[in-house]
Amino acid sequence: MALEHESDSPLCLAVRAAGSQSAFGRLLQKRQSVIFGWLRDNRPLPAEHVLAVEEATGISRHDLRPDIYPRDEAPLLREGDSLEGVRP
Repeated sequence: MALEHESDSPLCLAVRAAGSQSAFGRLLQKRQSVIFGWLRDNRPLPAEHVLAVEEATGISRHDLRPDIYPRDEAPLLREGDSLEGVRP
């Protein structure tokens, strides 16, 4: 069984969404062996690929690399909302 089926990490989910390690590698212009290495070594997806992977697979950038794209706990401001009392 392929490594991407042994975990539910965001990278594994993205590889499965792409269809295979080879297909994921084609998406990123990387060899399948590079993708295998990332999975085997439990490495995070390199930052330069996060947005392309998010677009192609639907796996959120916040899940792929929470160290770079943390989920903002602050509520979104809507038109007409006041900034009064909001800290910079």
